[in-house]
Order: sequence, then structure tokens, then C-alpha cells
Amino acid sequence: MTLIIKQIDVSSHPEFDGHQKVIRAEDASIGFLSFIGVHDTTIGPALGGCRYWTRYENEDEALTDVMRLSRGMTYKNALARLPLGGGKAVIVGAPGADRPSDEHLRALGQAVDSLNGTYITAEDVGMSVSFMQVINEVTDHVTGLPQNDPTVAGADPSPFTSYGVMRGIEAAVKVGMGKDTLEGVRVAISGMGNVGMGLAQLLHDRGAKLVVCDIREDKVAEAVERFGAEAISIEEYMGADVDVLAPCALGGVINDETVPMIKAGIVAGAANNQLRRPEHGQILHDKGILYAPDYVINAGGVISIAMTGEKMDVVYDRLDALKPTLIDIFTISRERNKPTGVVADEMAQAILMDAAEQKKTSGAANVRAAE
Repeated sequence: MTLIIKQIDVSSHPEFDGHQKVIRAEDASIGFLSFIGVHDTTIGPALGGCRYWTRYENEDEALTDVMRLSRGMTYKNALARLPLGGGKAVIVGAPGADRPSDEHLRALGQAVDSLNGTYITAEDVGMSVSFMQVINEVTDHVTGLPQNDPTVAGADPSPFTSYGVMRGIEAAVKVGMGKDTLEGVRVAISGMGNVGMGLAQLLHDRGAKLVVCDIREDKVAEAVERFGAEAISIEEYMGADVDVLAPCALGGVINDETVPMIKAGIVAGAANNQLRRPEHGQILHDKGILYAPDYVINAGGVISIAMTGEKMDVVYDRLDALKPTLIDIFTISRERNKPTGVVADEMAQAILMDAAEQKKTSGAANVRAAE
């Protein structure tokens, strides 16, 4: 195996936002290609999952993805009050290859290890806990591994993501609809994977009325049977006559074509990068649609991963804090007439600036003490 790892200059890339480091790792002999982005380590080492994706049209799409996602992880971890920075990895999978090979996983582990702890990887789209175990064979800089004690967090982050999104929907319904419960609230979920199905269960338990869609008919049928959900087509989803749209599949669903279709007063789901472009957040705001910034509402997974080994009640206390955080964002958005995404970004930037100032002050104090 001949793994070539090199840092690339991304300063002129449209998605560049002060990224500290981006590396490209390739082993042509096994068909492996990956990008790892370290956006910011002001608060701590960069934590973010590894995504395995077979639908990148070219390398630049993969690079763009890792740069956007790593930046989002910085803000997500900051607003979740975790002692971590933001990073992300992507493996460019071959079309039709539904999983990375063990050779690919070990190559990714070597690339992660080359960063000497500035980046910690974990599970993301297309990956699994078992894949993390293979990566762990070559690097210690991986988390979300199985735990022998069922009373502590670890392994699968999906249930925690679902719970956090449910709490976020509660926050949006309280501010946007003036309701303290989800009883009778109509929620449309797109993407009935582990997170979407878990969210459906939590919403159903709280009396919400569900509308669902997915490219997998069996998953839709399961939701219909378990929760009495109404099934709709993917094409109908964005225009569904519901109170809440909860996108839990791919990003970019809020775009020029779909915004005019939206009837719901709230968009609050688990998918990453739901806005095709930042200005779509302004458009939603101008239309009076309450948008839950995705990197805030879907932070439950990274919270659980970051707190691997912690007792469940401690983890759920941290997840519950997502609701008041989002209520603050929604309230400030209305008071200052700013899109919720802008408010969330400003809050995260303030946390980062405060952390940088504390580091600076601490460093100066250490120098004085040494003198």
C-alpha cells in the first residue's frame, strides 16, 4: 500500500473560511481517495465524522463537502458547549460500492493519525460502528466505539441525534406556533433511516401527526404501520401541507426551486447543509418561515460521540440544553430581524472569540509566571 498524504492550499476555494488545514490522502493501488478538513481548533481538537459517499461527480465536490462540513462542525461543537473544534473527513467511494473496504478504512486511519490528534474521526453517512473499529486498528484518534456498559454513551449516535432534533422541534413549535406540546402538530419527515425513524417514534409518542417519504418503500411502509403515518412521494415533500418540515436525508433541499413550494411555517430537521446557499436562510426569514439551523438542531449525535463513556443521564441533560439554545436563537432572530442561521453563526463566533481571548490571556499569564 502506498498512501500519499499532502496538505493542499484551499485559501482561494469559495468555501474557505479560515480553515487551518486540509489534506488529501490517496492510494491509487487500492482506489482510495479521501479529504480531511480541520477548520478550527481554538476550543480543542477538531471532532467530526467521516462520510463515505459514492456520488461525488469529481474531486472538487468532495473537497467542497469536507470544507463546508468541517466549518459546520466548528460551529456545532461550539454551540453545543463541547471542548472541541471542528473537522470532517470524506472518503470518495466508487459508484456502486456500497461500503468502504477494510483497506480503505485503514488508509483513512493512517491519514487521521498523520494529523497527530488535531482531528478525531467518528461515524457519519455511509459509515458504521464496525468501520470505526477497523479505523481504530491504526489510530487512537477515533471515537464512538462500542461500550461494554449499556448505561453509558457510545457507538451508534443516531438515537441521540433523533432526540436532539425532537427537542429542537419542540423549541420551534413553542416559538413559531405558541404550543407547549407536540400534540396534533403535523410533521413531515423525509428520510426514514435510523435518525428519521427514531425521530418519528419520538414525535409519535408525543402525539404528533406524521407524514413521511423515502426512496425506500419498505421504510415508508414501516412508518405507516408503526405510527399511522401518511405516505407521500418525494416530489410532494417540500410542498406538504404540514406545520413542520423535518428534512432528515440529503442537504441542499432548501433552494431556489423548493422555497416557493413550502407551506410549512417551520423547517427543523436532521439533514446537514439544508440551505443550498446562505441567502436561502434570508429568503425563509423574509417569508416568515422559522428555520432551525441544522448544525444546532442535529448536534445530538456529536454530543453523544464526544461524551462516549459518560452516563446516559448526563448525556441527555446536555441534549435537553439544545431546546433553550434554539429558543434563544429564534427569539433573537425575531427581535433583531435577522435570519436564524446568521444569529447562530454570530453566537458561535462569539464563543470562539471568547475562547481565543482566554487562550491568549492564559498564554500571557504562563509567560509571566515563567519569567
